[in-house]
Amino acid sequence: MPLFEYICKKCGHRFEALVFGSKQPACPQCHSSDLEQAVSTFAVSHSSKGGASSGSGISCGISSSGGGG
Repeated sequence: MPLFEYICKKCGHRFEALVFGSKQPACPQCHSSDLEQAVSTFAVSHSSKGGASSGSGISCGISSSGGGG
């Protein structure tokens, strides 16, 4: 059961929907079926330093301080 993001072309509402088989979802706001599938952003966020983080708080142990042994 893949989870897809959609943007309604009629009202602009952005939403996620579980898609079963070839069924086309409808906008939960205006009930239109004129939708555009959006690119999913997943659960990855970018830090202000340009790296990516899963938000889990787990570190890879690499330090940018340069003071390694």
